[in-house]
Amino acid sequence: MSKILFGAAGTGDSFAPMGFKNSLDIPAYAAHFELGAFEYQCGHGVRLGLEKAAAMAKKAQETGLVFSVHAPYYISMSSLEEEKRLNSIQYILQSCAVVKALGGRRVIFHSGSCGKQSREEALEKALDTMEKVVKAVDEAGYEDLVLCPETMGKIGQLGSLEEVMALCQVDKRIIPCIDFGHLNARTLGGIAGREDYIKILDILKEELGEERANNFHSHFSRIEYTKGGEKRHWTFADTQFGPEPQPLLQLLKERGATPTIICESAGTQAEDAAWMQQYYNSL
Repeated sequence: MSKILFGAAGTGDSFAPMGFKNSLDIPAYAAHFELGAFEYQCGHGVRLGLEKAAAMAKKAQETGLVFSVHAPYYISMSSLEEEKRLNSIQYILQSCAVVKALGGRRVIFHSGSCGKQSREEALEKALDTMEKVVKAVDEAGYEDLVLCPETMGKIGQLGSLEEVMALCQVDKRIIPCIDFGHLNARTLGGIAGREDYIKILDILKEELGEERANNFHSHFSRIEYTKGGEKRHWTFADTQFGPEPQPLLQLLKERGATPTIICESAGTQAEDAAWMQQYYNSL
């Protein structure tokens, strides 16, 4: 029986002041905030050794922490350069090796940008790369892992809700990473309240079916945007930036959905994830 999980994306500003020293302390850090999930960041490259990851997994087992991994930011499944596209497959495989060693199952990645091609052409390339990724993941023995393409915050990036839904159609093991802050930024404030969240959750159900729609992966933070979309992440205290988490949490409770929600606040991600969890539990 799966349950909703709340967690942080990487360690926040409070990590060192609280006396934690390195990645082996992550399970204890997450446990301090009573969080059930943690997204290990490999945005600038997969640099975590498998032995260290296995040691982290052992500590995580004691606290019940579930790891996911964010793959490198420079993945581009839609690149016009064939070499870049094919390299993306390797970066995802490296991320799979790490998440497996961490005892987790989910690998989150960006699908790339449109560049000098139309959105349709970019999506076509990304779909082709996605098929190759699934094949490579199977051949490497990672068929039990879950691949999570993320909705993106800049309008020029590939990663609208519709585009991510299309990528999820490639294989049943693909579950979307719905970044609500990104969706709000790329639609220039399109998530104003409950009705907008309902639309998104309903699209998930229509496109992916009940099970995947209930167990989606998610990122949440308040994000400042300009006319091109995402500008920067803020904290939950910066209430001048949206979207608001409460209507989403209310809906997830009402629907009995069990996603993993990773907070990406700027520096207060563990504290804000804990706030979400407390609010959810109070409903």
